[in-house]
Amino acid sequence: MNTIWLPEIESRNGPKYKALADAIREAVASGTLKVKQKLPPVRDLAWSLKITPGTVARAYTLLTDEGTLEAAVGRGTFVSAPKPAPAHPGFFTDVIAAPIQTETHPDVVRLTSPLLPDVGQVALIQSLMAQVAARPQSGVMHYPNRTTFRPAREAVIHWLRGTPLGAIDQEDIVLSHGGQNGVSLAMQAILHGPEPVILIEELSYPGFRRAAALLRAKVIAIPMDEHGMMPQAIANIAKNHNVQAICTSPEVHNPSGLFTPETRREEIVEVARAHDIQIIEDDCYRMGAARAPSYRMLAPERGWYVSSISKTLTPALRIGFVVAPKPLVPALRRSAEHGFFGLATPLADLAERLLSDPRAETCARDVSAVFSQYAQTCVNHLGAYDLTWHEDVPFVWLKLPEGWRASAFCQAAEAQKVQIRPAEEFAGREARAPHAVRIALNAQIAHDHFEAAVMRLRLLLDNPPERIGV
Repeated sequence: MNTIWLPEIESRNGPKYKALADAIREAVASGTLKVKQKLPPVRDLAWSLKITPGTVARAYTLLTDEGTLEAAVGRGTFVSAPKPAPAHPGFFTDVIAAPIQTETHPDVVRLTSPLLPDVGQVALIQSLMAQVAARPQSGVMHYPNRTTFRPAREAVIHWLRGTPLGAIDQEDIVLSHGGQNGVSLAMQAILHGPEPVILIEELSYPGFRRAAALLRAKVIAIPMDEHGMMPQAIANIAKNHNVQAICTSPEVHNPSGLFTPETRREEIVEVARAHDIQIIEDDCYRMGAARAPSYRMLAPERGWYVSSISKTLTPALRIGFVVAPKPLVPALRRSAEHGFFGLATPLADLAERLLSDPRAETCARDVSAVFSQYAQTCVNHLGAYDLTWHEDVPFVWLKLPEGWRASAFCQAAEAQKVQIRPAEEFAGREARAPHAVRIALNAQIAHDHFEAAVMRLRLLLDNPPERIGV
């Protein structure tokens, strides 16, 4: 049955083919367009909307690829019937998707970096890759450019919705090769002069130091308390040094897992404004809802936001994004365009599809749910000790009991075929690190094998060196 439905696309932003596709999706979702209902022929709809037939054909193709529409040769284009979710070999019978293990029973259990479970995102990414290969939106014979990447940047905004970033436009975003590259791009856009200084937490993500070293910037570690960086210490250092940027992870501090509340963030912003310091926020480890406004929201003139999909979907694609303060958006663009022109166009096309696909959001929630189960296992066996953890964080932070030093504990753990990271790896070379370790969650091994590894760590904790053999 033909339909007399006619969409309204003039008031919509973005390319006309996307506006038309969005209008059709909404009509299908609302029931205005019903299952098996035939859409107008390409040329008829193009004439009615005063757009080109190619624009309509592109919208139809996009919706056919994603399954909203189906094309029948010689008969036209119709609204598809909802397809049942494919049976996944790793689904629990309840709500949470179980991981598909790549290392069911490895000889050595690696708990040095979080390893994500496959809860369906692998099949999704492979499917989207096939779509990109068949119909590359950006082409495969052109240099990347700002206009080409607009749909991908709009998809980033969709992915970040709910994150308290303040007023944000797709023009404020640059795609990066993961979070580490994003941090480097932000530093390149900020730093100037012969002796720039960057401030970091006294225990912090090692990538901050590495990025600063590449740019020949001096790094100074700032003392911390239970809420993060101490504002007065920042002010004291800024009086005597050319401090240009602060690098921090306020939502999920790496490695300690602590959270910086809004009041402390506001104090840090006040110091940053007084000394004209930019603030780079690394939010790569957060998997749940944000608990406080970002620095980009609190200080839009100097707050930078960096994140990626490495801890929520996959680290393999190296898809990250940087949101710059309005005054420094041109500088951020130059950092990317002059450094590597931009992401490969097929990767940008994949990012657009992946970050706007509701199935990716489902996968991200399921990844977080699986990590939560593994974190709970750590709590069950190590909770008697000084353990910092959160259900939305893919690692735990363990302060060692008396009798254990971090390096010795890691060596003893490795002898038990468990690899973890000591606090020293997150501190400067000359700093005194606490006797603590970070235990990352490896959801690529069977849960019972992970639990056995944690139990071996518990046995070591219960028997520090002076008690072993007693």
